[in-house]
Amino acid sequence: MKLLRHGARGAERPALLDEQGRLRDLSGVIPDIDAHTLHPESLRRLQALDPASLPLLPEPARIGTPWSRISKFICVGLNYADHAAESNLPVPEEPILFIKADSAVNGPNDPVVLPQGSLKTDWEVELGVVIGRRARYVSEEQALEHVAGYCVVNDVSEREYQLERGGTWDKGKGCDTFGPVGPWLVTRDEVPDPRDLNLWLEVNGRRWQDGSTRTMVFGVQQLVSYISRFMTLEPGDLISTGTPPGVGMGAKPQPVYLRPGDVMRLGIAGLGEQRQAVHAWDAALLER
Repeated sequence: MKLLRHGARGAERPALLDEQGRLRDLSGVIPDIDAHTLHPESLRRLQALDPASLPLLPEPARIGTPWSRISKFICVGLNYADHAAESNLPVPEEPILFIKADSAVNGPNDPVVLPQGSLKTDWEVELGVVIGRRARYVSEEQALEHVAGYCVVNDVSEREYQLERGGTWDKGKGCDTFGPVGPWLVTRDEVPDPRDLNLWLEVNGRRWQDGSTRTMVFGVQQLVSYISRFMTLEPGDLISTGTPPGVGMGAKPQPVYLRPGDVMRLGIAGLGEQRQAVHAWDAALLER
């Protein structure tokens, strides 16, 4: 099942994508797609619906994040062996964790707004893991039972803020609009092996990233289990699992970074595509 939300920011309505790729209105069944919706029992009730019984919708003017109120946006650094190599950094012995601010969360096709004075903003296509049931000290064997589904994430990153301004990575990761999520939440039953997904990203039509989750250092089960030892994972929490090689920071002979007017397009097999135009700082774009 592919769940999504559409409409103006703050007024999104729930929908699903049927097998023919048509939008079906869920607003007569649930008020929104939220943490309660992501619980296994709630998802089973939705999966029991006949999509043909739901009203058809026109193509939306805007697609929002697939679920509302992401309470924790947890990211994993250097989780692809080939990305660690291009960064000239060792493969981590344990997962590197950092947090993106919830104010970074953005619709999959919303504008990405560069922070004031930014010169080193970069792209990162990533597999997102959506928690559906509370996880606290769960085993790897039970970890997937706590996953509602998967989505596409662009972990947009300001490298100067991240690496040259002291302290943790969070400064360069949590800027407004730096967390596009969606277009869909694809339920776990439709992704039999999250460690066998192709993911890619283009800037202005040039493909920079073309990788596979097969080169992840720590898989989904390991990450959910590991993170649950340090914090309780709640329904609606999002884990962004790292990026394959091809980021701008790793370009040779010199890094390449985003500039106003650039267009990013990215996707993961079976999970949909995103498209973001890059804008210079404009506070009005944050108030839409």
